[in-house]
Amino acid sequence: MPTYRDEAVVLRTHKLGEADRIITFLSRRHGKVRAAARGVRRTSSKFGARLEPFTHVDVQFANGRSLEIVAQVESIRAFGEPLSRDFSRWTAGQVMLETADRLVTEEGQPAVQQFLLLVGALRVLNEGTSDGPRETSTILDSYLLRSLAVAGYAPTFTDCAKCGAPGPHRAFSPAAGGVVCGVCRPPGSVQPRPATLAYLTALLVGDWPATRDATPEVIREGSGLTAAFTTWHLERGLRSLSHVER
Repeated sequence: MPTYRDEAVVLRTHKLGEADRIITFLSRRHGKVRAAARGVRRTSSKFGARLEPFTHVDVQFANGRSLEIVAQVESIRAFGEPLSRDFSRWTAGQVMLETADRLVTEEGQPAVQQFLLLVGALRVLNEGTSDGPRETSTILDSYLLRSLAVAGYAPTFTDCAKCGAPGPHRAFSPAAGGVVCGVCRPPGSVQPRPATLAYLTALLVGDWPATRDATPEVIREGSGLTAAFTTWHLERGLRSLSHVER
């Protein structure tokens, strides 16, 4: 049976039969992979604990008929164990896994940027950045904005999302794709603080130092806009997002 090896993050698991599980991975070179892990629910399984959500693994797959088969797996980093000690970070991590699962739809197709974003976000959620820890909301919102941008839904926080008129503009519409000018502004648009738009721009480009002085009001408003934008462009809400402490 042909085999191949890849680096991956476990996104979710489902029971299969009496002792098996179906594991959904986001891999570095093969994108989303669904594979059967045989006997993994037995207490004697030698790699059951390595196939839990949040685990970063080096895994060998064997080609199967409808599903790949997990032939061998080694743990690189178990992100779940430290996250389980902090409810807010655990739920934020769940949103990241669900978002990656939703955005990477084609199985077997490379999704290197989405993989690297997810691993990086989980690492920052656990360890912080080089200049210190970060607010959970800041890490989550940066991941959501950047992963959506990679998937083709990049928001604009300066020029008008509809006509391209140079900004800055005050109105924001998730449906339009970001800030809009006075002419293009659709009903229901909101007017966030200019500082919030600057903060969201920093999150989108990964400029962590620029987010350091963001006030709680700006972070809270930015989280609301990010959640609205994410929900709109994913067409249905993320189930885990409602459990996140903002």
